[in-house]
This record gives sequence, C-alpha cells and structure tokens, in this order.
Amino acid sequence: MTAIEAPAKSSPAAAAWREWLGEHAPKLFLFARNQTRTYEDAQDVLQDAVVKLVEKIRGGEFVGGQDAWQPYLYATIRRLAIDLSRKDDRRKRREDNVSADLEAEQFEAFHPWFDSEGGDEETRSQLEDALKSLPGKFSEVIMMKIWGERTFAEIGEALGISQNTAASRYRYGLEALKRELGTARRRGDLSI
Repeated sequence: MTAIEAPAKSSPAAAAWREWLGEHAPKLFLFARNQTRTYEDAQDVLQDAVVKLVEKIRGGEFVGGQDAWQPYLYATIRRLAIDLSRKDDRRKRREDNVSADLEAEQFEAFHPWFDSEGGDEETRSQLEDALKSLPGKFSEVIMMKIWGERTFAEIGEALGISQNTAASRYRYGLEALKRELGTARRRGDLSI
C-alpha cells in the first residue's frame, strides 16, 4: 500500500480517496513545486503532507470532513517546505564553514607566507601573526607591495586610492609591524 492510499483498496472509501486525490493532486503538486527548490523536494513535501493527513484521519484527530483536506494540505505543504528550506540552508552553511576552515588550514599548512631555506618555523609564524594583526588597509598594501611586487600607483589603482595614500599606508603599516615585532623581540619571543 502506498502512502497516498489511505483506506483499504477494496472499500468505497478507498475509491473516494483515490478520486479526490486524482482531482486535487496536480494542484497540490504545483503548489508544492512553487514552495520548494527542486522537483524532488516538491514530491517529498507533497507525500509527507498527505501522510500527515492520512495519519490524522486514521487517528481520529482530523477536525473537518473532506472539504477541509485541501486547506490542511496547502498549509502543511507550506510549513514542510519552509522547514526543508531552513534545514537545507543550515546544512549548507555548516558545510561551507567546514570547507572554508579546511581550505584555510590546508593553505596555511602548505603555503607559508615567508619562505626561507633556513626558516625558523616559530619566527615565520610570529611574522605571519604580526602581519595578520595589522588593520586590513595596511596589511593589504604591504602584501601587494612585497609579495605582489606592485608599484604604489598600481596598488592605488587596484584599491581605488591615490598613489600617495598607498605609500602612506605602506609606511604606517611597516611602522606598526616594526613596533609589534619589536615588542616580541624585547620579550625574547623573536630572534630577528
């Protein structure tokens, strides 16, 4: 017996159920399709709504007769579609966060910012952390100048600022970086 066939197949109620469902299922499916993101989701939501209706009818919990079935199904389809959408959105956000974290970890693990043959891992890590702690407007100019090998004119154009502003941000950023690293060196945390 499928989920859509509520009463026993041989009873008059089964024939009435199939007739009612045959008449209203296309409209209900169209509504479900409009409420969901995919054809398959619409099928699932419609089937779940019909199962809920059948369970309520069989359990004697459904208030109203056959005239109340369609409004009940519309409301149930809408609610189930919203729930499904929220669940999918939460799952997608979790997957995106995990994916971004993994990519960041892999990038950091395999692409150090500072490469040197005799590179001290602890020093490299401290330099990276100090650069990351700078305000973004300074660190982006430093990265574009040093690693990107861009001129101040090119940096200014890329960031929508003047060449002089790019040069100032570079200078202020290096001063802030020097202060940060100087503090670490005085504490004995840095050996450069």
